[in-house]
Amino acid sequence: MAETTTAQKYSSKDFASDQDVRWCPGCGDYSILKQMQSTLAEAGISKEDTVFVSGIGCSSRFPYYMDTYGIHSIHGRATAVASGLKASRPDLSVWVITGDGDSLSIGGNHLIHLLRRNFDLNVLMFNNEIYGLTKGQYSPTSPKGQVTKSTPMGSLDHPFNPAALALGAQATFIARSMDRDPKHMRDVLAAANAHRGTSFIEIYQNCNVFNDGAFEVYTDKSTKADTTLILEEGKPMIFGANQDKGVRLNGLKPEVVALTDFSAEDLWIHDSKDIGKAMLLTRVFDDPHTENALPRAFGVLYQEDRFRYEDAMQAQLDRAVEIKGEGDLDKLIRGSHTWTV
Repeated sequence: MAETTTAQKYSSKDFASDQDVRWCPGCGDYSILKQMQSTLAEAGISKEDTVFVSGIGCSSRFPYYMDTYGIHSIHGRATAVASGLKASRPDLSVWVITGDGDSLSIGGNHLIHLLRRNFDLNVLMFNNEIYGLTKGQYSPTSPKGQVTKSTPMGSLDHPFNPAALALGAQATFIARSMDRDPKHMRDVLAAANAHRGTSFIEIYQNCNVFNDGAFEVYTDKSTKADTTLILEEGKPMIFGANQDKGVRLNGLKPEVVALTDFSAEDLWIHDSKDIGKAMLLTRVFDDPHTENALPRAFGVLYQEDRFRYEDAMQAQLDRAVEIKGEGDLDKLIRGSHTWTV
C-alpha cells in the first residue's frame, strides 16, 4: 500500500498508456489490465508514485500499457528488482506482474524469499497453466498428463499449487481471482492494495491460443456456480446455482453438504486470519467433475499483519547511526586497516 495519495481524481483511462496493446485477441490479459487501471483510479494513488515491474512472458508487457513508471526486467527476477526498489523507495506503490512460468520456474527461489521478507508490494501472478510467449510448452502449473509441444506424450510433473506454495513461504496475503469475473477481481486487487505487506494474487487467465478453456469449468455460466466458492469474510461457505450447497468441517476434513440437511450455522465460516483453516483451504484442488467435489475457492484465502522488511531495515539503519554516527564514505573506502608495501 502506497503511503502517498493524490487529491487529483483519476479515471481508468488516465492509467492507460499511448502504446498499442499487443496481446492475442481474446487473451485474458486484457481483462486484468482493465481492472488494474480501474483499481488504481479508485484508490487515488498518484501515477508518479506507482511502479509496475515485470519479468519475461506475455504478462510482462504489462508495464508498457500502464501510464505509470515501469521496469521490464529479466526472466524470473522481477521480484528481486521490486524488492530493491521498495527498499530504497518505500513510499512507492509497487506492483509485480508475472506469469506461472516466470515466477514458479526460473523465478521460484526469488518469489519465496520475497514472500517471507514481506516487502509492502503486490504480486499478480497470471496463471494460464502454459508457456504462452514461447508457444505452448508445459509450465510448473500444467496438470499431470497435459499434452503440449514439450510433452507430446503428456506431462509427468506434479503441478505446483501456487496458493499453497505462497502459504508455505509465509506470505501475509494470499488471494485468488479469475480474468472473467471483473468485479471480483477489482475487489481482490483493492484488498491487496490496502494490505500492508506482500500481497500474492493468483489470477486464472485464459490463454485462448495455446491452452484455451483451462479454467472453463470455473468461468462458464453453466458450471461456475457449482464449482466455485466466493469467499466472504465472516460468512458461511455457501455455493451452488440455487445456493443450496455448503462446505462444513467434519473434524479437520472439509466436505460438501446439502442445505436441506444442514443449516448455515453448521457450515464453515470463512476467517482469512485463521492459518489452520487457510492450510485446508489452499489445498482444496478436487477434480470438479467428480461427485461431491469441493468447489475451488476465490477471494482472500489468508491474511495476517507482520512487520515489513523495509520498515525493519530502516529501523536498523537508524539504530546504526545512533550508535556509530553518520557514515563517512571516504573513510569507508580507505578502510581502518592499512599497510605499506
